[in-house]
Formats: sequence, structure tokens, C-alpha cells
Amino acid sequence: MAGHDASVVEVEGPWTHRAVSAGGTRFHVAELGEGPLVLLLHGFPEFWWSWHNQLVSLAAAGYRAAAVDLRGYGGSDKPPRGYDLVTLAGDAAGLVRALGEANAIVVGHDWGGLLAWTTAVYHPKVVQRLAVVGVPHPLRLRQAVRGGLRGGQAWAARHTFGFQVPAWPERRLVRDDAALVGRLLHEWSGPGWPDERTERLVRRAAQIPGAAHSALEYHRWLIRSQPRPDGIRYARRMRAPIHVPTLQLHGALDPCVLPGSAQGSGRYVAAPYRWKLIEGAGHFPHEERPRAFDAQLLGWLSDPEPDH
Repeated sequence: MAGHDASVVEVEGPWTHRAVSAGGTRFHVAELGEGPLVLLLHGFPEFWWSWHNQLVSLAAAGYRAAAVDLRGYGGSDKPPRGYDLVTLAGDAAGLVRALGEANAIVVGHDWGGLLAWTTAVYHPKVVQRLAVVGVPHPLRLRQAVRGGLRGGQAWAARHTFGFQVPAWPERRLVRDDAALVGRLLHEWSGPGWPDERTERLVRRAAQIPGAAHSALEYHRWLIRSQPRPDGIRYARRMRAPIHVPTLQLHGALDPCVLPGSAQGSGRYVAAPYRWKLIEGAGHFPHEERPRAFDAQLLGWLSDPEPDH
């Protein structure tokens, strides 16, 4: 059936596709431009295509943009384990080095954002600047979800709780040509997105063998690890302040991660920190409102003292 082959992620464009090995895992990367490295980390349920607008705008602004398929997604390897944020942060740090750089500007959306926050704490030398889209600091997220149903975030994140049961959620995700994946894109975005092409690509990429299972393993680790020693160690380590300039962008209409849940992450940053809402955008502001998003991101990147 179409969409079952990893080659579906090699979408043609001005970018170059390549395979990069980091820590024994092979990653598929789409790359464009020359200059300081910007590593782009996508979220659930997407793949590198999430950043296709930014590959072009960052390259035009004098950066080398590299959008990766995270472990388990798209054209990257889908090993049986390693879907915890500590291992994933190791992937990101390894990718920066495998791309020939000592450090990079790290930009992450959704799960890629949780992974970006984690990389800044666990591998501080690798992250030159941090930009996070559509997701709070992991400890702030925990707090928001524990705030109970009145706060709304536990209800907004109910899909993550639904993904905890084995096997069935994977089947549900890819059933009927991955109809549920398309529905999540529509439900989590503001009006007018996704475009047909993006929806088709994301639904096809979700049907690559192993991709749905791997994507859900991220969600399972997040919940199941909390009472375990590894989860407790992770939460303790994540209290360490972040010492690089940080930009947090969020869609004003995001129904998946509420703006109020994402706010307050600045307390974990002991460096210049900027928070901006993207008006008219839901959970995917970089795709829904690329011009407004790029204006914020590029403006912040060109600011030598991005303090507010």
C-alpha cells in the first residue's frame, strides 16, 4: 500500500536529503543553506516536512538549516528502544557533531521542543541558542497536567493518556489511511490548515512500518517513567537552569498545549528569555503562520542581546 515505504519522506525541493549516523542510529536529514547550524526537531505526528518553510527562510537569512526525522519517525531508524527524552537528547547532540559542528541553534516543536529543552540541560555545550515552539519546559508541563481537569491541560493532553495501552493505539493511528493523523492536524491547528499536501504527506509518513509504534513510545515513556527511578532522576536533573538565550513561541489558539500551560517556563532559564504568542495560530504556528513565525525567529536570531 502506498505510504508504506520510507522513501515517501524524500520530498523534492531546494533542500538536500542525506543519511547521518549518530551514536549507532541512522537519521534522515533534509538540509539547506550555509552558515551557523540550525537543528530543527519536529513534533508528533509529523516528520521533517514540518519545517519545510523554515528550511527556505533560514537558508535565505544565512543559516545552515537541518531538519531531521526524529528517532522512530520518517526515514530515520526505528530501534526497539530509546524513546526516552535523555536518549533523544543524546541523539540531538550526536547529530550536531555528526553534521560537523561543535554546537548549534536548536529549534524544537512539540515533542521536538521537549527534546530541545532536555538537550539544553543534558548537553549544554552543544546548544548555542534554544527556540521552543508549542510546548512548555518538561517540568512546567508536568505541573500544568497535574493542575487537574479544571486547569484544562490534562483534558487537552488526553490523547497521551489514551496512548498508554499497548498495540491498539498504533492500529487506530494508521487505520483508514491514517485518518486519525489527519484529524489530529485539523483539531490542533487554527483555521485554514493543514493544506492538502501536508496532510497527505504526514498521513503517508505515519504509515511507514514501525513509525506509529515508535511515535507512541515517546508518549508512553513520558507517563510511565514518572514514578520510576529513571523518571525521578530526569525530573531532578531538569531543575538545572538553562544558560543560553531562549525563545518560546506559541500559537494563541493552541487547543493541544494551552498557552497558559506553556507560560511560566522562563523560570527555568537563567539567560535572556523571550516569550511570544503567534496570533491566529494553533499548535503548529511555524506551518500555519510561517511569515509571522519567521519574523519572530529570525528577528531573535539576529538580535545580539535577545533579552525580552
